[in-house]
Amino acid sequence: MKKLLIGNEAVSRGLYEGGIEVVSSYPGTPSTEITEFLSKYDDIHSEWAPNEKVALEVAFGASVAGVRSACAMKHVGLNVAADPLFTLSYTGVTGGLVICVADDPAMHSSQNEQDSRHYAIAAKVPMLEPADSQECYSFAMKAFELSEQFDTPVILRLTTRIAHSQSITDIGERVKKERTPYEKKPAKYIMMPAYAKAKHPFVEERTKKLAAFSETCEFNRTEMGGTELGIITAGDCYQYVKEALGDRVSVLKLGMLNPLPEKLIRDFASKVKRLVVVEELDGIIEEHVRGLGIEVEGKNLFTPIGEYNQDTVRKVFGVALNEKPGCQVNVPVRPPMMCAGCPHRGMFYALSKNKITVMGDIGCYTLGAQAPLTALDSTLCMGASVSGLHGFNLADKGSRRTACVIGDSTFIHSGITGLINVAYNSTSSTIIILDNSITGMTGHQQNPTTGYNIKGDPASKVDLEALCRAVGINRVRVVDPYDIAECEKAVLEETASDEASVIISRRPCVLLKNVKTRTPVKVDPDKCKGCRKCMTLGCPAISIKNKKAVIDHTLCVGCDVCKQLCAFGAIESEDR
Repeated sequence: MKKLLIGNEAVSRGLYEGGIEVVSSYPGTPSTEITEFLSKYDDIHSEWAPNEKVALEVAFGASVAGVRSACAMKHVGLNVAADPLFTLSYTGVTGGLVICVADDPAMHSSQNEQDSRHYAIAAKVPMLEPADSQECYSFAMKAFELSEQFDTPVILRLTTRIAHSQSITDIGERVKKERTPYEKKPAKYIMMPAYAKAKHPFVEERTKKLAAFSETCEFNRTEMGGTELGIITAGDCYQYVKEALGDRVSVLKLGMLNPLPEKLIRDFASKVKRLVVVEELDGIIEEHVRGLGIEVEGKNLFTPIGEYNQDTVRKVFGVALNEKPGCQVNVPVRPPMMCAGCPHRGMFYALSKNKITVMGDIGCYTLGAQAPLTALDSTLCMGASVSGLHGFNLADKGSRRTACVIGDSTFIHSGITGLINVAYNSTSSTIIILDNSITGMTGHQQNPTTGYNIKGDPASKVDLEALCRAVGINRVRVVDPYDIAECEKAVLEETASDEASVIISRRPCVLLKNVKTRTPVKVDPDKCKGCRKCMTLGCPAISIKNKKAVIDHTLCVGCDVCKQLCAFGAIESEDR
């Protein structure tokens, strides 16, 4: 049956038909939909884990028990899961285990542009990279077979373009694999030094076998065209090369990125006069080819920064760019911003107004760094706001008012340990948990604080107040971020305290289906003085026309935050 699928859905379908029984993931764009689509199948177990390390360990446990399992994450999530990954390479698997990782060239929704291929090389595990939805489907399914054949976890690498682009996919039916009976194997699964030392030679020998496999496997193929130019490429770059250059060049399309073949590359290089590697981010394939003693070009022609497209390839090789008269439209820049009625806006206004130094974290609330709020001073990685604030305060010694902000999902992911450190090592740090009752940045996924699981069924709910007190924080208070005066009072009192404190800024995301918005507010033009005070909120529903504030009723949700700022009473509530 043929269906039009985005890459992530094709991966989920391939995993499902391949016999997956357990999937555990943490949402992260551009990988999130893989697990969301898998959650629609009621005959397998799917879940959101607190973080990627937990997710991979859950998949490992399921594999040990004898079933096929997977986890999905974005590239920076693999950093979190790296601890179990490197030892999983030693233990190997019982049931097939697939780690789906989505890289984000051009950083559409990420804080860095790292290349996950380095992890496959360093951990010495095989990596597959599909180039369209059909390959997403087939590679995911075959990754289970590869995992069990070579006793190894397998990384399936996608990029944003492959994860979110659509193409026709020929799908089939699920084939459930029989569970491998559990057998106690201390030497295989207990990685204390005596056993681990014996496993390292196994990993090296497996790498040799995988390298031999890569020479003839179905994941790699040669497409001969003109012999003046030969291109080695993979993933989305394969699509750019084919669309830009067509059959005028020969292409070695690699689908298995680790280990890379040797004989296959030598054979291809011998058939073309000029050899070029086209790959986004780091020159990993290029360095491998050069290490074989083969003359090759790559990063001398292409940048290691950002993502490519068809025109990038055309320009490098001197091919005339396609002209599309009438289609060239100059689209105005539309930077991302917090939504109208976002519950974080009131708290950020209070922090910015009072010139608090704020360590930020990863989430949609990172947008609080933008003008006019400019409320954040740093953003590093998941959970770093809490630990970073502690370190800042150790060095700053209270010379300024400081706080950090972290979302409810991010706090569960990796903020709790930082809070324990704050309590244990005693700094007067103020941690603000922005509790919007959902994982907002990645599209409204449930988390352990929401009271619902991945399928929307009732689940245990973390009591944030009780948790904070349990780890040693005595000062814990809850505020409504729509009440600016309350937020200011809490911020000023807690940042002045000489002991650690937590402020929970609690109001659900305004985009949640169960959140009822109120009647929009309006501006009385006779009362408005054009002072622009309301504009300091950065609300997209507010603008200035003819030197007067105007509120777009199609965007306004009636949060009344702007109303609290107007000293002239010009912003009024409609009849509610």
